Amino acid sequence: MPLLHKIPTGCKTLDEALKGGFAIGEVSLLYGEAETAKTTLAIQCAVSCAREGCKTFFMDCDGTFSGQRLSQIASKEADKVAELIILARPKTFQEQTLVIDQLANYITKGFGLVVVDTVTFLYRMEVAENPDSTFTLNRELNRQMALLAQTAKTQKVAVLVLSQVRSIFDEAFVDVEPVATRVLKFWANTIIAMKPTENPKVVKITIEKKEKMTKPFSCYAEISEKGLCEHL
Repeated sequence: MPLLHKIPTGCKTLDEALKGGFAIGEVSLLYGEAETAKTTLAIQCAVSCAREGCKTFFMDCDGTFSGQRLSQIASKEADKVAELIILARPKTFQEQTLVIDQLANYITKGFGLVVVDTVTFLYRMEVAENPDSTFTLNRELNRQMALLAQTAKTQKVAVLVLSQVRSIFDEAFVDVEPVATRVLKFWANTIIAMKPTENPKVVKITIEKKEKMTKPFSCYAEISEKGLCEHL
């Protein structure tokens, strides 16, 4: 099997800033509001992985994975790429727990990437239904993130975790941060924020945390039919 060190995102400026893409053996957190192309970027990573001859285990927790989008991004290689993407669709937070607990059994030889999109969707639904269980659910989410971090290291795969956001209200401004921020950020080696701009087809990508990075890096990317590419 090919020896991977990074999974390219397919967005040139971002890949240059990440020194080639998302690192094998690490957890990367991608968070942002709806319609900021988080899933598109995750699919691009799966396509990059497939082009290197490696499989992706893609957990679609909120039903945003689209075969049509995969075909647009992979183009003529769509059929070949699709064979290398294993899709799981948990419907409850309990099902998400079961899938993550069994992850090491699913990703045997030949895997390069694990995507969880989005890790907080079913968690939020469960919290909304059982607000008294928030502490227990938060602890379970923390355990899942720990298991994903362990899987990244032991199975030598890149783990890409996507998250929704919640608003932070400050007297001066309104900003957003990932749901269950402290849990997700604690386990992530790399943290990337995707933010909308005045142009609905352009997003601002900010690398907030990365090894050896002294200050945040930002660039702009364009959402096109073929995927997320650098904004010229």
